[in-house]
Amino acid sequence: MSYRWPTLADVIATLSVDRLDDCHFVATQLDNAGHHIAGGHIAAQALMAASLTAPGRRPHSVHVYYLRAGDARKPVDLHVDIARDGGALSTRKVTACQEGQILLEALASFNEPFDSLDYQQPMPDVTDPDSLPPVQEQLVAYADELDGFWVEPRPFDLRYVDPPPRLAVDLAEPSARLRMWWRPNSFVAADEVLHDCLLTYLSGTTMVEPALVMRRATPVSTFNALIDHALWFHRPVDLTDWVLSDQISSSGVAGRGLTTSTMYNRTGQLVCIATHELYFGRAATPG
Repeated sequence: MSYRWPTLADVIATLSVDRLDDCHFVATQLDNAGHHIAGGHIAAQALMAASLTAPGRRPHSVHVYYLRAGDARKPVDLHVDIARDGGALSTRKVTACQEGQILLEALASFNEPFDSLDYQQPMPDVTDPDSLPPVQEQLVAYADELDGFWVEPRPFDLRYVDPPPRLAVDLAEPSARLRMWWRPNSFVAADEVLHDCLLTYLSGTTMVEPALVMRRATPVSTFNALIDHALWFHRPVDLTDWVLSDQISSSGVAGRGLTTSTMYNRTGQLVCIATHELYFGRAATPG
């Protein structure tokens, strides 16, 4: 069975976690050919659950550790501990469990907005997204590979400034930097927390790419698993327009790859900085 991307409607529907009581939620997963739970998806669900216990405050950071794989055919229990509610900040701990096994632990922090010093580093000068083709057009020469995987519809429209992994794998000199514009491929309701959760999901699916490029690999040619994931939400992200993700893999060592994404909206405002570390496993032993 070949892999197929979920629809945006399915992603949004599964971010609407079911609330059983004040701090206990159940999250439906997005099944796939390998029945693995996508790290960015379950992290987004954990953030949504935590957000529902901190009304009136927006997430400003979330730090996630992935402890073990889960089965996407089965739901996941999300338990939220109210660690602290201060004058401007709230902290929540989220534990995701499946059949008694801990899959994920996260700390999320929330901020009550108020006026203060506002500054940022400028957005890099890149090609406008309207001048770039969708990734499916960039990869049309590979449409016959993997049962059409490269040109499959995705929940997000992706437009690459730098070559995506399937093109970069054949470059003489791979680059650790990968810049990409993205936005949902259809309407998303005006809900700031939902937009943050969709950004979390997206980061979990695309931030692997600069590390893959450095390894001369693609998402389907090598094993990889998220082991930790952190995001800082600086300003509200508006998903009615394009977001630039400026991604770089700054280190690869001991079977791990570290990547960072700095995200800007189309007007140049810094909206999020995210990091994650992937595990690629041990190299195959010759013989």
